[in-house]
Amino acid sequence: MSHETRAFINGKYVSSAQGKKFSVFNPASGEEIASVDACTAEDIDIAVKAAKAALYSEGWGYKSTGAQRAVILRKLGGIIEARKDELAMLDSLDHGKPLREALADMGDAITACSHFADLAEKQDRDQNEVIENGTGGDFVTTISLEPIGVVGAITPWNYPFLMGIWKVIPAIAAGCCTVLKPSELAPLSCLVLAEMCLEAGLPAGALNVVPGLGHEAGAALVEHPDVDKVSFTGSVPTSRRIMAAAALGPRGISLELGGKSPLLVFEDADINATVDWIITGILWGSGQVCSATSRVLVHKSVRAPLLARLLERVEAIKMGDSLSADMMAHQGPTMGPVISKGQYDKIWTYIDDAKAQGLVFAYGGSRDLVAHLPKEGFFIPPTIIVDPPTTATVWVEEIFGPVLCIREFSSEDEAVAVANDSSYGLAAAVFSADAERCTRVGKSMRCGIVWKNCSQPAFVQAPWGGVKKSGFGRELGRWGLEEFTSVKQVTSCAHEFSWGLW
Repeated sequence: MSHETRAFINGKYVSSAQGKKFSVFNPASGEEIASVDACTAEDIDIAVKAAKAALYSEGWGYKSTGAQRAVILRKLGGIIEARKDELAMLDSLDHGKPLREALADMGDAITACSHFADLAEKQDRDQNEVIENGTGGDFVTTISLEPIGVVGAITPWNYPFLMGIWKVIPAIAAGCCTVLKPSELAPLSCLVLAEMCLEAGLPAGALNVVPGLGHEAGAALVEHPDVDKVSFTGSVPTSRRIMAAAALGPRGISLELGGKSPLLVFEDADINATVDWIITGILWGSGQVCSATSRVLVHKSVRAPLLARLLERVEAIKMGDSLSADMMAHQGPTMGPVISKGQYDKIWTYIDDAKAQGLVFAYGGSRDLVAHLPKEGFFIPPTIIVDPPTTATVWVEEIFGPVLCIREFSSEDEAVAVANDSSYGLAAAVFSADAERCTRVGKSMRCGIVWKNCSQPAFVQAPWGGVKKSGFGRELGRWGLEEFTSVKQVTSCAHEFSWGLW
């Protein structure tokens, strides 16, 4: 392929120190599409040192202004705009998602550049804010906003380019220097992001992209003593190892982890509109979305019509290779494969276990539904399980695939209790024509994001993140910028004033 597959360190593409490689596969066919350099601790050390040097350089880091950073971000947004079709095709090939989904990711990336450029300029205006300290002028206290330092960023594979943007762009806005380790399952577009940032005027070393395996590149990054902040999006088990490593610093950390998000449907909800959002909430990205609303709770009075409409819509979804001529020409809803053989096997294990437990499948759950597709591809049909016990594995655990569980409820209190009975707390959706009920129920949800009569919208201007096992810290909006900003207190004493204590 024509795109670079080497690491990007200190402003140029370089081969990994040990010459290691790993393969990247097309999930629709199982074919290798690239052999990518696999960075190890030696490469990570070089990248972190480059980042630290840039942080203390004349043109970046502590000596840069928000206005300077905003110029770079706006130029980067224009570069992404000019190459969005190419980037979307690359993510669709690498991940398997339909092109329309990948193009939507590019639109969000472009908006992020503009939004964080505005925030960078605002940070200039907020510098040297005077804080009332109660001394009547004997002491003057101001606040200085500075980059937190060298950032170690680790991103997942479900939004290859966009997740890189979510971390790199606010880090640039704050003046930080970043070492980005993209997922080994879909690293290609992040390597393109590196060269685009350089073209936009980002100094060499301010962004380094180090593809590699988690236990080699990822572990070395979070353990490096010169990394000041770790920003991670991924699984709970991996986050525990990252937290332990970060504690040795100690260093700052933010985690955006998994979810088992509920979607509550009350008796007065618009059924057709609700079904649209249910499908979006579980089938976008083939269900490989941390905020996927995979647990649907529906009032018993509307369960039958909702399920009937849902089945009608799901049956019309066309599956296949997202970049094939047939799929590209299809006018209706489409769905691609899941990312890898490992993910494919994991999801089928959940489905097969649910069958063995005697759970009821309203749709899917059968390999026969995808038997017409290439057997080398990782295709899983939309799967709907009805009335699983609240203790069932498919109801409790994050599957990260196109598997939806539906249960009915009789009262609002019951719905809220069942929805909150989860170790995760990323998002929740509430569907009702009663605005007061939406507000009341939304306030009762123990999560970081609540949607009213919709599911999955994410805006770069609004905070994103969860509670409980879904992590802590926030991405996007001014909250996302604050994650990469260090707040310094500066206090000066009035001329000739003395406490007279000695």
